[in-house]
Amino acid sequence: MSDIRITINGQARSLNVPSMKRLLDVIREDLQLTGTKEGCGEGECGACAVLMNGELVNSCLVPALQANGASVCTIEGVAIDGRLHPVQQCFLENGGAQCGICTPGMILATQHLLNKYPRPTYEQIQEGLAGNLCRCTGYMRIFESVCKAAEADYLPDRGKA
Repeated sequence: MSDIRITINGQARSLNVPSMKRLLDVIREDLQLTGTKEGCGEGECGACAVLMNGELVNSCLVPALQANGASVCTIEGVAIDGRLHPVQQCFLENGGAQCGICTPGMILATQHLLNKYPRPTYEQIQEGLAGNLCRCTGYMRIFESVCKAAEADYLPDRGKA
């Protein structure tokens, strides 16, 4: 067991967890933040993506001990004062959210992308979302959602956990 300190969605937390427990399981089980989803458990689908110290990571591949001292943003930390973030709103309005399994990871990947490239090219969008799989759609509505979010009043300081 290891004591870890983590800032999750802006809130400092201390936990005692097995050091090799996955960050995904700490988020879902210990912190009860179930918006982050497990898809493949192998880092291939991006459903469990979170922002850790501003970088997009697959939380199923991160040991809890590696997150010690980190700042993590999950899908629950994306909303602004109880209102949907512009990225979330664009996904909702443009049909980018289908069954919901990939959506949290897609939204965090989109935030990460737009933090790097506020007006991304189509190729940058493809690259930015390359680690996220969706089994419900042909990706066009997701890409349209990202394009709309790039046009929206996007707040680049949000989600840079």
